[in-house]
Amino acid sequence: MNLHDFDAIRPYQPEELPAVFDRLLANDGFVDIVRSYYPDVPLEALKQKLYACPDNLSVQITFFAPLLRQLLARCSKGCSLDATTITPEARREGSFTFISNHRDIVLDSAFLAVMLIENGFRTTVEIAIGDNLLIYPWIEDLVRVNKSFIVQRSVSMREMLASSKRMSDYMHFALAEKRENIWIAQREGRAKDSNDLTQESVLKMMAMGGEGNAFERIQAMNLVPLAISYEFDPCDYLKAQEFQQKRDDASFKKSPADDLRNMQTGIFGYKGRITYRTATPVNEWLDELRSLPKAEFFKALALRIDRGIHSCYELYPANYIAFDLLHGSQAESDHYTADDLAAFTAYLDSRIEMVNLPRKDVAFLRERMLTMYANPLINHRKALA
Repeated sequence: MNLHDFDAIRPYQPEELPAVFDRLLANDGFVDIVRSYYPDVPLEALKQKLYACPDNLSVQITFFAPLLRQLLARCSKGCSLDATTITPEARREGSFTFISNHRDIVLDSAFLAVMLIENGFRTTVEIAIGDNLLIYPWIEDLVRVNKSFIVQRSVSMREMLASSKRMSDYMHFALAEKRENIWIAQREGRAKDSNDLTQESVLKMMAMGGEGNAFERIQAMNLVPLAISYEFDPCDYLKAQEFQQKRDDASFKKSPADDLRNMQTGIFGYKGRITYRTATPVNEWLDELRSLPKAEFFKALALRIDRGIHSCYELYPANYIAFDLLHGSQAESDHYTADDLAAFTAYLDSRIEMVNLPRKDVAFLRERMLTMYANPLINHRKALA
């Protein structure tokens, strides 16, 4: 395998960047976004700074990291990474596949990239991103500058197997040959109810590439389960709305405009506190599964990854309040105050008010939103038990 085997899906190489910058800067949509973030900086100065970046990591550190810090200042109470399960030496030397629950379409990997650099890792992450989100050609250019590789979901069933094999081969290549880190979600799409469960199909895809048997191929991925915990999900009301739309119309599917709205809401909406926390790297316990038959191996691996993610959640007052409101109890009242309860109840009412449906089912929407906030607590308790 060489790099050009993956030209259709891989991030851009440093020598390709000037031509990509030319395309981006010729696009009015991209330029408008750049101007909105840097209103006081002449476009010519930004161009010079961009063309001076020798590689993708430089673009991330020079342009994306400052924007993300601005975003965190505006839309959150701060973001932290607890990576104590990975030694300082491993952070400097190793290449990891971070497999995480999926809270935000764009920001899960973006915030992680910034925090890895701030926490002593030698590089950021290459990012698995579905082609359904690449609504415009310039968005594909932008994400591939930002070290993303493309998950080809809009292919025929006949092509899917070859596409999955190529992506798996690329991930093994990126880890072994490029010595990059990777971020991938534990499942296709976000868990709308925050019941974060690893799809075995994601793990089986990883074992399609590389060398050796399934165990050895997973071992080569150097998996690290990662829990992402938002105090508030900016898309909570949109997810609840989608639950009702699917309940009322079995054939309902989101449009590209819906995807774009979810992306924009997720990026710019208020998130409260954000915590990333790594679980024990998979290779530290993987030998326990070595003797399992192949079918049982992937099932056991998914369950252990889930346990790692669930046990590493950061829990906030909203999670405990949602559990109590959902069950009509005060079982978790030691974890929140009367002011917390009043604030979250008002928050919930305001989010339901934002749902835009002609026949809004308030009781159903409320139950769906409470379930979203309660599930991390429920899964955390199961994992610790």
